Amino acid sequence: MQNTVMPTHRAARIGLWLLPAYGILLGLGTLTHQPPIEEFDAYARYITTDVFLISHLGASIFGAALAVLGVVAVTAYLVPGRAARLAVVGLVLTTIANIFLSAAFGSAAFVQPGIGRAHLAGVPGMPALNADTAYGSALGATALSANLLFVISAIVLGIAIARTHRRLRAVGVAYAVLLPLFAISGFLLPVVQSAAGFAVAIATAVLAVQLPRTLDSASVSLD
Repeated sequence: MQNTVMPTHRAARIGLWLLPAYGILLGLGTLTHQPPIEEFDAYARYITTDVFLISHLGASIFGAALAVLGVVAVTAYLVPGRAARLAVVGLVLTTIANIFLSAAFGSAAFVQPGIGRAHLAGVPGMPALNADTAYGSALGATALSANLLFVISAIVLGIAIARTHRRLRAVGVAYAVLLPLFAISGFLLPVVQSAAGFAVAIATAVLAVQLPRTLDSASVSLD
């Protein structure tokens, strides 16, 4: 039993630190924002930069993987507690949301640069092609539903964290507020989105410290 519990415990503790790493990537990946598609020349120049590609592949898609793994670690701590079912629901929603988001980010990373390069090379019809592919109705529905699930998953898991122990209430509330703020600010107030991402990193770093300390002191087993 001891040989099984200790590696599980150690893996969960390490996994918690993937969430602060994810938050840092959220902040770095949103330091700049693409111009509106109505300004298509500026838009085309931005989406052909290395910054655009790296932010989507590294910060967004790789970050989504870190988010799922980090939430798995959080759930491993919460499952023995009184908010177990809520934590599992949060994990499921987080996984689905990030898979959908990765699909949207993948489309942007692999489709938009080619359209931008073609437009800058003088190929006609690129704005219409961009509207039909990179901003098509199917992709729009995927991105919007993914962001909605993302917000709901953060709220659900944040509530689960807050309900687990009174010492975790503040960090649970922070999780439930900051991740939705990050997602919503991308649509409504992009200038604060990067700051929201870094705030997520700080809040989840506190979580990574407090969660093991609180539950271990309460003798909650990870087995």
